[in-house]
Amino acid sequence: MPDEQNFLISGDVPLGFGMALAQNLDAMQYFGKMTKQQQQNVIDKTKSIKSKKEMRSFVDGISGMNF
Repeated sequence: MPDEQNFLISGDVPLGFGMALAQNLDAMQYFGKMTKQQQQNVIDKTKSIKSKKEMRSFVDGISGMNF
């Protein structure tokens, strides 16, 4: 299994975020290459997201964000 997918199985990623990442391979790969601290920063930002549409938009923009 590719390393970038291990975080999805570990249970550290909120379900909605993990599902949105699974639908966007580029974002998943980008997230998987981040440091653990960068990943945690991203996960922390997802905790305020309230809708599926907002989560998809967030995930679609991950590669352009600075963490």
